[in-house]
Amino acid sequence: MFKADFHIHTKYSMDCSTSLEQIIRTCLKKGINCIAIADHGAIEGALQMQKIAPFTVIVAEEVLTDRGEIMGMFLKELVPSGLSLEETIQRIKRQGGLLCAQHPFDRFRKDALKADTMNEIADQLDLVEVFNARNPLLQSSQLAHKFAEEHGLPGCAGSDAHSHYEIGNAYVEMPEFKDKEEFLVALSRGKIYGHRANPFSHFASMWSKIKKHAI
Repeated sequence: MFKADFHIHTKYSMDCSTSLEQIIRTCLKKGINCIAIADHGAIEGALQMQKIAPFTVIVAEEVLTDRGEIMGMFLKELVPSGLSLEETIQRIKRQGGLLCAQHPFDRFRKDALKADTMNEIADQLDLVEVFNARNPLLQSSQLAHKFAEEHGLPGCAGSDAHSHYEIGNAYVEMPEFKDKEEFLVALSRGKIYGHRANPFSHFASMWSKIKKHAI
């Protein structure tokens, strides 16, 4: 079985300072044996992690579009930020990636996908993040879960960790998989666990962003 955290950031995100080695040590300590590295506008960290981690790593990316952020998973190439949502989806799909709506409906994140956008792209989505540990309101996760059920989409979970101690705040226990097709089947059989992060964890990402802008 996999104990999978599908939303982790590394030092390659503009708001995170966590090294790849810190992530590996924390995952091993907490029994996390499958992760998705989903940096903002970067896949370098994920590609490197695939080479050195002793567990399964999915290359993902949070991509900023003109309608908000969307996540590509099982990527081979970087998808640039700043494109239209339509072009971004095409670039993810053209390289064989899966399209995930991460932390949708979150009213506190200006880049979270809103209800009208979610309904517009529902038939192009492959999965929905139905529990994000950094969502301050439980209602956001409830709306995401309801949307996934209504549209017959598998739901995933992630800590959205911007610091190593957040890893595993949310995870999915699921059968092991070898590729993206098996991943979706296994995910549909998974069970989600976790809890919301301490609100003070946001200060870690704010501080990382300030430090990187100061350099």
